Amino acid sequence: MVEKIRPYWPADVPANFTYLQGEKPLFAYLEQHGNERPNDTAYIFYGQEVTWGQLLEYVNRFAGYLHKKGVKKGSCIALYLQNCPQYIIAHFAIQKLGGTVVPLNPMFKENELAYYFEEAPIEGIVAGAEIYPLVKKAMEKSRSLSFIVTANYQDFLPDQPEWKFPEELLVPKHHLTEADDFTTILQTENPDEHTEQVDLWNDIGLMVFTSGTTGRPKGAMLSFGNALFKSAAATHSNVMKDDEILLASAPLCHIAGMLMGLNSTIYSGRPCVLFTRFDPLATVDAIEKYRVSYWYSIAPMNWAILQIPGIAERDLSSLTTNLATSFGVQVTQELSDKWKAVTKGCPLYEASYGLSETHTCDTFMPKDKVKFGSCGIPTFDTEIRILHIETGEEVPAGEQGEIVVKNPGVFKGYLNRPEATAETLRDGWVHTGDIGRLDEDGYLYFMGRVKEMIKSSGYSIFPEDVEALLNLHPAIRQSAVIGVPDPVKGEVVKAFVVLQDSNKEGLTPDAIISWAKENMAAYKYPRYIEFIDQLPATSSGKVLRKLLKEE
Repeated sequence: MVEKIRPYWPADVPANFTYLQGEKPLFAYLEQHGNERPNDTAYIFYGQEVTWGQLLEYVNRFAGYLHKKGVKKGSCIALYLQNCPQYIIAHFAIQKLGGTVVPLNPMFKENELAYYFEEAPIEGIVAGAEIYPLVKKAMEKSRSLSFIVTANYQDFLPDQPEWKFPEELLVPKHHLTEADDFTTILQTENPDEHTEQVDLWNDIGLMVFTSGTTGRPKGAMLSFGNALFKSAAATHSNVMKDDEILLASAPLCHIAGMLMGLNSTIYSGRPCVLFTRFDPLATVDAIEKYRVSYWYSIAPMNWAILQIPGIAERDLSSLTTNLATSFGVQVTQELSDKWKAVTKGCPLYEASYGLSETHTCDTFMPKDKVKFGSCGIPTFDTEIRILHIETGEEVPAGEQGEIVVKNPGVFKGYLNRPEATAETLRDGWVHTGDIGRLDEDGYLYFMGRVKEMIKSSGYSIFPEDVEALLNLHPAIRQSAVIGVPDPVKGEVVKAFVVLQDSNKEGLTPDAIISWAKENMAAYKYPRYIEFIDQLPATSSGKVLRKLLKEE
């Protein structure tokens, strides 16, 4: 019998929380903000303010459009956008009707997009105008897509943006016969006053594609209640105050960026400065101008800001909470001390441990007892156990094994993948495939991965996914992908490639890399290619990536 660990709990965090507006979907929180304080600021986008009243009206108008298109409870609608107000509007318009949001990374290329069209019954897609051509090419793979909406980011920019907007995202507006324009919809549609009643803990409001334990990405189905619980847990565990000003620069299409930049803003009702992507100087300017107090960052962002000449003279003293994720750059005592000096007192610490299948943030770091190298302690109503890799028995504090998690954020299963669901979700516990340990205070330490997923700059890369895309190249007969260490990104992709016999002359690794760069997301394409005559494999044909890593 393993002795029960008694986790440390910080004095400034209540032992339990009460939902701020009750147990209801996040759209209902947005609706209450819009009705009770319509003139208060919800988001600031490069200097353009969007009030709660405006946000609610936009959501209702877009919901009116979606309703006419037949969107209802259970309809899957994809969002293929950079961070922008249109993303937020579409997200909650879909959920107002009981639909399921399917976030797709705007870095995806045609073949990647086609895969998701084949995997999920996506009925409609809201896409950035700059990547609409990719949707048009990939849509022939879909059996269910019936409408497309394009969004131009400049439609929500002020005449004189406070910070330089990425020029490559600004494209001229064109009339498209195959797609409807987002802004035109907001200008012409009547608000839809009907809100679909959902089963909070069972109806699916979000489907995030993830590898699970193995294989190409699978749709992890998360309920409206999962999102509510994790929004509340993140807000209350980090003791968000009534006068906080938030900043969001992590991708909203990523589960952590969504929770911190989208859901927590809606749950707490605090204003948020929204960036399409991270820019060091713009971030510093925004913190100064708007007196930002609360920021979720990725550790390389903090490192980049510290490299700005004259940063010590900038006024970042408004920042009081900065939780960060270690990707590439680790959140260390040294980095935290440097950050604290520049901000005149704001500590930097690890945000949490989590995964898509639990709506992330399964732990939090006590501010009064930060342990660098750890992911903090289990959050509200959360159990974390460490199981022996071979026996499945729980191990004592200090011993490493597989991390398993149970809480109200746990997903409902993978779309159309009962075997994968049964492997990962057992009696309410998510078997993560990650290796970790708990110390005597209940702090979780992440040690590595049982599964072969690659982490690059915070993005999850699945070997089978990259291999399937590589194998589309006419000269490639077979490929195997592994992660190799990178000082900035944490890991990058290396591919071992077996060429077709007819293509062994004249083709170079650089040529394959260039092709992959054109056909895969920027974080995903292989940085290294090694030609090989034969891949190591078992008698059944399963490629032994472990042997490739050992070479």
